[in-house]
Amino acid sequence: MSRGLTVTTAVLVTLLAGSARAATRPSAAQAPSATVPNSHILVDQFGYLPADAKVAVIRNPHVGYDRTDNFTPGTAYEVRKRSDASVVFSGAPAPWRDGTVQPSSGDQGWWFDFSKVTEPGKYVIFDVQRNQRSATFSIGDDVYDKVLQAAMRVYYYQRSAFAKKPPYAAPCWADPAAYLGPNQDSEASDVTDPGNKSKRRDLSGGWSDAGDTNRYTTFAVQPVHQLLTAYEQHPDAFGDDSNIPESGNGIPDVVDEVRWETRWLGKMQYPDGSVALKVGETTYGKASPPSSDTTPRFYVPACTSATIAAAGMYAHASFVYGKFPALAREAADLKSRAERAWQNYQQAPNEQLHCDTGAIHGGNADWTLEDQTAYSVEAAIYLSAISDDPAYHEYVAAHYKQMRPYREFGWSRYAPDQGEALLFYASQAGGPGALKAQILQDKQADLAAGNQVYGFNPDDDLYRAFLHDQQYHWGSNNPRAMYGNTNLDVVTYNLQGANPLQGAKPADTYRQRALEIVHYFHGVNPLGLVYLTNMYSLGAARSANEIFHTWFQPGTKWSDAKTSPCGPPPGYVPGGPNRNPSQSGVPPSMAPPNGQPPQKSYKDWNGPEASWAVSEPGIYYQSAYVKLLSAFVHRAQPAH
Repeated sequence: MSRGLTVTTAVLVTLLAGSARAATRPSAAQAPSATVPNSHILVDQFGYLPADAKVAVIRNPHVGYDRTDNFTPGTAYEVRKRSDASVVFSGAPAPWRDGTVQPSSGDQGWWFDFSKVTEPGKYVIFDVQRNQRSATFSIGDDVYDKVLQAAMRVYYYQRSAFAKKPPYAAPCWADPAAYLGPNQDSEASDVTDPGNKSKRRDLSGGWSDAGDTNRYTTFAVQPVHQLLTAYEQHPDAFGDDSNIPESGNGIPDVVDEVRWETRWLGKMQYPDGSVALKVGETTYGKASPPSSDTTPRFYVPACTSATIAAAGMYAHASFVYGKFPALAREAADLKSRAERAWQNYQQAPNEQLHCDTGAIHGGNADWTLEDQTAYSVEAAIYLSAISDDPAYHEYVAAHYKQMRPYREFGWSRYAPDQGEALLFYASQAGGPGALKAQILQDKQADLAAGNQVYGFNPDDDLYRAFLHDQQYHWGSNNPRAMYGNTNLDVVTYNLQGANPLQGAKPADTYRQRALEIVHYFHGVNPLGLVYLTNMYSLGAARSANEIFHTWFQPGTKWSDAKTSPCGPPPGYVPGGPNRNPSQSGVPPSMAPPNGQPPQKSYKDWNGPEASWAVSEPGIYYQSAYVKLLSAFVHRAQPAH
């Protein structure tokens, strides 16, 4: 079919039925076809909630690796049903900012608003003159339910020393329990005294932190707190049916998953209340699958940073577990652990700043004095929720302004659990009312300052999910999700009122900002990529195929979701675009990710050229996304 020729309904139905798989855009020499999605017409590949805004982004690259892959849309766009190609809405795309090329993406673009389409079903956006279509998407109240389950199941695959087997793991990702051999996690050695067998400890369990297999007490704070907060704020988003071994036990699976981590954190605690810092290997392990790894395992012993981190996690978990009668004993145990850890930290002569020497490879798990003070306030906040001791309130009052939300704008963009803890504290009954009111006022002041963090402004970003250029660093998908979460806090705590968009209801602009970030994760971005792995079975046309991960290495059957037999499991959130990847070891000649506008500084690969700086997942990126998406999922809450 030649460009500019329309097609009959019967022909389009045939074309739409031709392929559900992603493919690259036809070259100029090929006849354009509606058989496969056009990578320039971008939609949320999972779909939209019926009552919310729905805007497709049409992109025309000007700068970056794809600058010659040009596309100018036609003037007539339609929303057509996937089943019979019937037209349910038509209109014209509108140029974004009068055709301006956006520096952060290098693209020019148009928006096609089809918000009036609300009937549940499957649809495509169709460019009539160009005979091109978008990926298929759904409209419905449940469009994100399975996506959230897939994202949560990543924690099951990240469980250390736990067998993945049917029916909970598909055959592709079945693997016996790892790190339980001689000299491994069940008898880990003190890395500071490795020959001393009396110091060997059973430190098995917990989640592997990222693409490596290490586990860190300090790195666990964001995912543990965020998953608990996500459940507290949106209990109806989480069911008891995500097909993990604990499913069906009457406890929401998100709580059961956090219990896997807090049980490991319990093993990390010494009788005096102090807590070990880190467990892992002294070499960079390359064994795949995990069960084939026979490398000895070590731990970094107690450190004040780990002790105060654990105190807060124990206390928060105790608070949430205490809502379930079946977990009463576990909640009481965690309360005791939290109090012992708090006491140990308070009695320590000085904060320890250099516990992690790097002998166990991976990230540096130490915290600065400033960080330890901030996290001690977080611990006091959650301890105040499970204890009648006024000392915790006094500590919060004396030190709360040393937390990170008071050191930078955006409140919860970074160290998000600290900002969430402050708002949790302000929402609890009891305690000093004036202090709680002050915390809410401080969040409102942050909101009023704006700084392009809060609210949806159509001029900020072609892709409708603005992120400051400085935030396109290693792990940029973490602050991206947190921009959404800090906006949702405005709605959750009824803090809106600071300069909402003209004509918008006060809360709408903040909720919309968060939802547009969800759409960005789901394919409304310059790559047209769902920033979740292997989501084809859930409806994605193009999702992340490769991530840096010890298990899913190049050359294994798990390497690539498209070209290897299995690929990684569905749902992993990769780190995201990194505008300075060469600073982290990516060869400068590799473009992309080098030499690109910030939003295009990504490469879907897991090779040895420091791909960890771009595509490595992390349990904290995962929790930021889970918390964000959970605000838009509404399911029946399981009985307690």
